[in-house]
This record gives sequence, structure tokens and C-alpha cells, in this order.
Amino acid sequence: MAVSKKSVDPIKEIKSNIAKLEKQLAAAQQKQLASLKKEITKNSKAASDAAKKSKAASAKVAAISKKKKTPATAKQAIAAKKAATAAKSNAAAAKSALAQAKADLQSLSTEIKQENAITSAVAKAKAALAKKKAAAEKKAAAKAKVAAKKAAARAKLAAKKAAARAKVKARKAAAKAKAAAKAKLAKEKQAAKKAAAKAKAAAKAKAAKEKLAAKKAAAKAKAKKPAAKKVTAKVKKKPAAKKVSSKAKKKPAAKKK
Repeated sequence: MAVSKKSVDPIKEIKSNIAKLEKQLAAAQQKQLASLKKEITKNSKAASDAAKKSKAASAKVAAISKKKKTPATAKQAIAAKKAATAAKSNAAAAKSALAQAKADLQSLSTEIKQENAITSAVAKAKAALAKKKAAAEKKAAAKAKVAAKKAAARAKLAAKKAAARAKVKARKAAAKAKAAAKAKLAKEKQAAKKAAAKAKAAAKAKAAKEKLAAKKAAAKAKAKKPAAKKVTAKVKKKPAAKKVSSKAKKKPAAKKK
């Protein structure tokens, strides 16, 4: 009796599906690795830029502290210190993000190595099983046929479970990576907005203070001008007082006549 093709095709189909899933999993892992590497490069640049900004802000604080102490320089020093603190905070955040990305990459690399080791062990086990199966088939065709059917059933069930696990795992990994990237992007966007708003508010406050200081200085200068005019007027009136005193001296001479 000829063996039906239908009894062989499901096993081949399962093996084909397993191979496809393994390829998909490997592709997803490589894609995730590439994404993490890009993220590390991006975070490395961000950390470097943040460090440069922090250094520049600290240098500005040092330069202002060397200037002569005035109300204006004091205000400049406060603003510079705030900017330096914000820059240091941004640098620390960027450094932390870089460290996290590196840790994620290391974790994924380790996971891939472990999976590769398991795959290799499974392949070796399958090869050993195939050898034993061939030897058993040579010794007893009937027993080998029964054993082959049982092994096929077990392989089919194991393949289904493995395929389901691999699919779920790949989905979870992709969803996790997507959620992490989205959350990080949102945080960076929010941090950038806050930093921009803070810088804008600081600049606005500084401009207002400088404008007020200029108004006060102008008012003070204007107040000094009338005082100067009064002093000059008093100086001009002094010769007239001398004339009055000379007339007073002439009066006794008139009495003698």
C-alpha cells in the first residue's frame, strides 16, 4: 500500500514554518540590535553636546564671577548659575539614557547568544536522534515506523508550541522596543520644551530687569539736572548781594553832611 502524501506534507509544512519563524525572529533581533546601536550613537552625541553645553555654562559662570560686583553682574551670575545647573542636569540625563541604551544592547546580545546556543543544542540533538532513528530503522523496520509516527506527533506538538512561543516573544519584543522608543522620544521632546520655555522665560526676565534698570538710571539722571540748575542760579545771585551791602555802607556818610 502506497504511503499517502498527506501523511508527510504536514511535517514538511511544520518544518518550513519553523524555519520561517526562526528567520523572522533572527531578522527582528537584528533589526532591534541595529535600532539600539543607532540609539546609542544618537545618545552618545546628545551626551557629548550636553557635556559641552554644561562646560560652556560653567565657564560663563566663572567669567561673570571675575567681573566687578554690581547689581547687573549679580543678576547675570544668578542667571548663568541657573543655566549651568540646567545644563548639568541635561548632561546627566543624556548620560543616563546612553548607559540604559548600552545596557539594553548588552542584554539583547546576551539573549541572542543564549538562543543561538539553545538552537545549536537542539540541532545537535536532532542530528543525534536522526542517527539513532536510522540505526533503529535498520534493525527493525516495524518498530522504526511506530517510533517515527510517535516522534512526528511529538515534533508536531513541540513545533506548534515553539512557533506560538516564538511568535508571542517576537511580538512582545517588538511592542516593548516600540513603546520604549516612543516613551523616550516623548520624554526628550518634553525635556526640550521645558528647557526652551525656561530659557525663554529667563531671557525675558533678564530683558525686563535690564529695561527697568535703564529707566531708573534715566530717571535718576533727569532728577540730577534741576538740582544742577539751582546751584548755578545761586552762584549768579551773589554779586547782587555785594551791591546791597555797598549801598548800606554809603548811608552813614550822608548823615555826616
